[in-house]
Amino acid sequence: MKFNRHISFLNDCYFYPMPTIKSTKPVSEINRIIPAKESVYLEGPKSRSYELSFGLKVFWEFIRGFRVLHFAGPCITVFGSARIKEDQFYYQKAVEFGKRISELGFTTMTGGGPGIMEAANRGAFENGGMSVGCNIKLPFEQKVNPYVNKTITFDYFFVRKALLIKYSYAFICMPGGFGTMDEFFEILTLVQTKSVTTFPVILFGKEFYKDLATQMADMAEQKTINPEDLQLVLITDSIDEAITHIQTYITRNYRVRIRPGKTRWWLFEKK
Repeated sequence: MKFNRHISFLNDCYFYPMPTIKSTKPVSEINRIIPAKESVYLEGPKSRSYELSFGLKVFWEFIRGFRVLHFAGPCITVFGSARIKEDQFYYQKAVEFGKRISELGFTTMTGGGPGIMEAANRGAFENGGMSVGCNIKLPFEQKVNPYVNKTITFDYFFVRKALLIKYSYAFICMPGGFGTMDEFFEILTLVQTKSVTTFPVILFGKEFYKDLATQMADMAEQKTINPEDLQLVLITDSIDEAITHIQTYITRNYRVRIRPGKTRWWLFEKK
């Protein structure tokens, strides 16, 4: 039985409840969907050849990303909504961020799509800076914007997120939706758990993120996070403050070095 048929069945049961039937089974077993002590999946297990094929596709997607982005960094990644239009306030602020990132000498990296992503890439591109996009295949919204010097399109979100983080030394989260929140909490969790180096994380837009800021403060009060974890994020409306924060942290904690080595044509590398 296919997964969608299971869902349909469950919905039917919800909207059209069956008459009450007395049962001699224990209460714990009456509502059980998955049989006890049996290894099952709603669609059934995938074949071993399918799982191997999937693993190889993921591996190849990582390798393609490594090769395309090997000489792209160091980067600063800008996250944000694909739905922000060119005439909106935050689009113009993202353009300014891209420009300022290029002035620091960093590559501006985004998800490669429209909206905030386009704006940040545009600011860097039009200011003569390096602009990179890590695009994703989606049925709507997502298309490569024209302001990238390098771009790569991924099939899998988790591969894309890994590459958006791997080459960057700071992260700027502009207003966005579920995707932006996913990316924000991904990098924040990695920094909090020290799975990656403590990089600057910026939330830009105090009014937009006021409820999120309140929620994070409540997490600290409820002791689901440590109070000092709130210091991992700078929430600001000032581009100057954000750039100064990034510049100060990187200057204090890193030493700029020129990456040695030449491109390898047989590895499909390009500068």
